[in-house]
Amino acid sequence: MTNNNQKKFTEAGTDIMEVKRQNANSGLTYNEVKAILAKRGREGTTAYSDTNVEEERK
Repeated sequence: MTNNNQKKFTEAGTDIMEVKRQNANSGLTYNEVKAILAKRGREGTTAYSDTNVEEERK
């Protein structure tokens, strides 16, 4: 049986819970950054944009 209070490690010795904790505090995800850039309408982000180009041209 595994005690829930024990730390879980990978075979290489990495503390899984520590990695998850650091990831949660690391900032924006790749997809969050893409969404922000698309909303700003910067060049090269049209694939991610939710802007209706025809509506903006009017």
